[in-house]
Amino acid sequence: MDQIKHIFAAYGKWITAILAPLGVWGVFVLTFADAALMGLPLDILVSAYIYRDPSHYLLYVVLATTGSATGCIVLYIIGYTGGEVLLRKRMSPERFEKIRASFDRHEFWALMFPAMLPPPVPFKAVVLAAAVFEMRFTHFLLAILAGRFIRFAFEGYIVIKFGPPMLNWLGHLFAHHFKWVLIAVAVGLVLWLWHRRRQAAIKQAGEKKRVELEPPALHTESDHL
Repeated sequence: MDQIKHIFAAYGKWITAILAPLGVWGVFVLTFADAALMGLPLDILVSAYIYRDPSHYLLYVVLATTGSATGCIVLYIIGYTGGEVLLRKRMSPERFEKIRASFDRHEFWALMFPAMLPPPVPFKAVVLAAAVFEMRFTHFLLAILAGRFIRFAFEGYIVIKFGPPMLNWLGHLFAHHFKWVLIAVAVGLVLWLWHRRRQAAIKQAGEKKRVELEPPALHTESDHL
């Protein structure tokens, strides 16, 4: 495991050195290449840019988001022009139909949530599936932009606030306890929605009670004139 980590660290340094002449635009090229061409240690590299230059935090997040979305357009074209065969080769028929059903029900969320999450989520397969199932291009692009922006903004905040070790720990948590992380996120989302609805109901009940307690308006003779 330590040897693998050393290889990834060396690989990341090599890529960073190549992209150094591009300045901040290196983030755009990096995320484009990751989405369109080959998988890269994306979280480590993007967070490294932000950690070294936190004053341009938002700029890096925007460039990383747009670079990844632009690269995903390449996958969308591939999927739209004949990606079903490729997709079926990469997954079982049961998995294929399950993804199809999720896109039929909520296509935007079916793409946005994977765009938010780090590996081991099979993001490229989901992007191909979105094209195969003929997701509207504008919805496709918005889902990618929203999901990627949230992901990079969160990672950037974590690395600025707590440093790279915290981001590495979160990456380890996702990689080895992914199912439990998803369950925790789902439970948290349900509790948040329940709390919002409860607060709205309390507010509505308070408004209704206030209206009932208000004295009726008095009518004077001038009102009838």
